[in-house]
Amino acid sequence: MKFSREIELRGHIVDSGILNKVMDTVVEYNGDFETEEFTLGRQKTDPSYARMEISASTPEQLNKLISELRRLGVIVTGEAEATLQSVTKPKVAPEGFYSTTNHPTFVHYMNTWISVDTMKMDALICVDTKNKTAKCVVQGKLLPGDEVVVGEEGVRVDFPERPREIGVFEFMGGDVSSERPSKTLIRQIAKELLGVKATGKKVALVGGPAIIHTGASESVAAMIREGYIDVLFTGNALATHDLEYSLYGTSLGMDLKTGELVSGGHRHHLYTINKIMNAGSIRAAVESGLIKSGIMYECIKNNAPYVLAGSIRDDGPLPDVIQNTMESQEAMRKYIPELGMVLMVATLLHSVAVGNLLPSHVKTICVDINPASVTKLMDRGTSQAIGMVSDAGTFMPLLLDELRNQSKN
Repeated sequence: MKFSREIELRGHIVDSGILNKVMDTVVEYNGDFETEEFTLGRQKTDPSYARMEISASTPEQLNKLISELRRLGVIVTGEAEATLQSVTKPKVAPEGFYSTTNHPTFVHYMNTWISVDTMKMDALICVDTKNKTAKCVVQGKLLPGDEVVVGEEGVRVDFPERPREIGVFEFMGGDVSSERPSKTLIRQIAKELLGVKATGKKVALVGGPAIIHTGASESVAAMIREGYIDVLFTGNALATHDLEYSLYGTSLGMDLKTGELVSGGHRHHLYTINKIMNAGSIRAAVESGLIKSGIMYECIKNNAPYVLAGSIRDDGPLPDVIQNTMESQEAMRKYIPELGMVLMVATLLHSVAVGNLLPSHVKTICVDINPASVTKLMDRGTSQAIGMVSDAGTFMPLLLDELRNQSKN
């Protein structure tokens, strides 16, 4: 005896590879499929349509299969409404709650499909039954009375389709290689970044202290000053060494112009933290004239928001550093809806943290000297990500040059 359900697929399901993914998933879960209707879009803009019967040997096997297929964007025919259960204890979700992807998601409630706001992976869906709205909520923010979606039924995911126009994200195809033509890719990345800015979306930089150590800080500062970077997500280290460079011309005690260690320079970052502590904040240090240049200086002068998320290995830390990790997440989450692109440069942990907050449509550029780090950063579920194995000190100045050149044309 076979147990079956009918599914539908709409859109550019052939050239985006979604139809193949569906078939492969059915086979992987030892199910069967029968195509009942298939219409291929003939023109470039025409969507395709497929209706299939999916079957399995047991109800449990079919449910598992349908669960996987939902996350590829299939529409289950005759979909029931989502099941809601109330939270009774703060931060404790009902058993069997739906765990989100970072793809656009909809909930079937009161005979309509409601779009879920603030999408991110590994969260829950709360439905405002009065206003008929839904949003992603992290478990730590659950309150008694919240109505949480339980189970898979009544949830639809729009799996992102690959655009038909070939751009840098399609050309790279998710590969990571140190043998790519760097200047060509950087030229394409600059074009994508300017395209994002032209739509009114913002660009964020997730940066590590290697940006300072490798001499890229002046390029990054210029990108903030000239409006190419709008938001900075980083930690105590980048900010401290950037301020150290402004005060002493060193980073980790090394003179960045000569490449030589300065006598007693190993204390410079601690002296820097002390000076900023005495000033009261980075902003106060800039406004008083203590800090005259650098990345943090440009953030203050150009009203570019920044979030400094602390870690267990911080010295000091600076007074602006948010030392509670959940508060850091919340602070970064405020800026996520405005973003169209994120540059992740030379910081694995901060980049993974930000990647977990991003919806899948945000374009992501992952740059690190370590190929393993680039691979890990790209494997965050985003539909548009490319990785480059490169030194931050090489990548950022070349990107700035390309942005300036293309902005003139």
